[in-house]
This record gives sequence, C-alpha cells and structure tokens, in this order.
Amino acid sequence: MAGLSAATALARAGRSVIVLDKGRGPGGRMAARRVELGGANVSFDHGAQYFTARDPGFRAAVAAWEASGAVARWPAAGDDAWVGTPGMNAPIRAMAESLDVRWGVRAEMLTRIGAGWRIAAGEQTFHAATVLVAVPAEQAAVLLTDVAPDLAALAGGVQSAPCWAVMAGFAGRLPIAGDTYRSETAAISWAARNSAKPGRSGAETWVIHASAQRSLELIDWPKADAAAALLADFFAATGTAPAAPPAALMHLDAHRWLYALPQALTGEGARFDPALRLGIAGDYLHSPRVEGAWASGRALAGLVDQERAASPS
Repeated sequence: MAGLSAATALARAGRSVIVLDKGRGPGGRMAARRVELGGANVSFDHGAQYFTARDPGFRAAVAAWEASGAVARWPAAGDDAWVGTPGMNAPIRAMAESLDVRWGVRAEMLTRIGAGWRIAAGEQTFHAATVLVAVPAEQAAVLLTDVAPDLAALAGGVQSAPCWAVMAGFAGRLPIAGDTYRSETAAISWAARNSAKPGRSGAETWVIHASAQRSLELIDWPKADAAAALLADFFAATGTAPAAPPAALMHLDAHRWLYALPQALTGEGARFDPALRLGIAGDYLHSPRVEGAWASGRALAGLVDQERAASPS
C-alpha cells in the first residue's frame, strides 16, 4: 500500500515510475489467498482484515475504489470499517493496474552509480535517478545499511511483533453468533467469519489471528502444528468444543507474518534524502494501519516532488 500510494502520486505528477515487488501478485499485508472448498473457490483475507478511512486524501481514494467496486463497508468490524471486494487485495490490484509493476522481482542490492542508482534484483538490473523503499522496517534496514546508514538506522530502530494467521474452512456454519471476535489478552486477538464479508460466497470460512504473545510462543513451529494449536485456541475462546466441532473441518492452513505489528515512529510520516535521492515509507513511519501506509507513501511522494525543480527525473 505504501509503495503503490507513492507510485500513484508520482505517476500522476508526470514521473516515470517502475515498482518492484517480490510478491507473485497484488497483496502484501493486504493479501487474499484463494482455495477450492467443496467445488467452489473461496478466498481468505489472511493479512489485514479491514481498514478505516479518516484522512481526507485517503477518504477520496476509498470513495474512488468504492465507485469501481473494489471496496465496500463492513459494519461487523465497526462503523468506519472497509474491506476490499471480492478480496482484501482488490484496492492494491486497482492501484497496480495503472502502473508499471514487476511482480516476483525482489530488490536485493542498491549501488550508487554516479548521480543515480543501480538496483540488483536476481538476474535483473534496473537503473533509476531516485529509489524509494517501501518494505517492512526490518527489511529496509538490511537493504540500506551500506548505502544510507542514517535511513537504515531509523528503520532498524523499529521493532515489529509477529502474527500467526490461520485460515479454516468448514462444511457448515459454526455456532458463533457474531462475525468477529476480539480480545486484548487471550491467545486469539482477532477472528473473523471471512465468508460473511461483502462480496464473498461459498463455504463457512474463518481467519484467526493469534495474539503477539501467542505468536511468539509458536514462532518457530511448523505451520501445520501452529494452525492446529491456534484452531484449538479459537474453539476454546469462542466456547466451541475443539474435540467435536459442530461442522466438519474442510481446510486448515496458516501463514506467519514476521513483521505484522510495527511500533510506529509517529510523526515521521516518511523520510527522503535529497542528496542521495533515496527515501523510505511504510506504516512504521506513520501508524500501523492500512491508512497509515497509504499516508506514508503519499507523504514520501510529496517530499520527492519538492525536489523536481532541482533534479527533474
């Protein structure tokens, strides 16, 4: 979200932008995973579950996504809750469609070449006048250590809590009245009936997020074991007997987000070094939310655009 937000703003300002993303397709932490259950395709929003829109600029972006059918309100999560439709990655996909995005390309090394940059990405090489890094803080710190120690130190000072996400599908509806579950202290911090979100259909599906503490306890577990343990935690938390669930389990998988919940450096927004023409953005520089990532990317684009007269590119 942060990278595409910056890229969208810069492209609209007339800049030539290429986006490199190591993922196979649109998503990041707004990922949606498709699975076949009972002969039908269903999706799991195993990253961000919903987002809010309070910043005027972000509200305008959300309104455009709503008009195109990419997002919808989800009152079960709150009065100001939105989700992508038919999957959480829909607004990411919508932003990427108008940009030159290279999926499955991981930037591995930055090298200063004259007044510009060389980006090594596996067997591919890219050259650019300006480089913007919009990845989790811990990854940004590694990538920038040799070429921008100050930016690397800023990103390296951020600590992120992990989160195990479980994706479970059932043959019938679980006897849980609400479509969401929250807790501040339990092993399960959040769970949602994914199949009840706008634009979804098919089998009963749940996404279960472990608390930060529980995720740390299971951090090195194989994902099958972590999924089973957390499903049992979920049944216990919701009063559903784990030994005899009321609906047959059809699907169980898990994903470990190592950098799920950053301790944001509030007030930063974004950082850009005009001498190096190198910048960083991400929710860790604003607030650990989807909206925070968008706002950080937009802020970084603004900082880059301020340098247009001095160094057009």
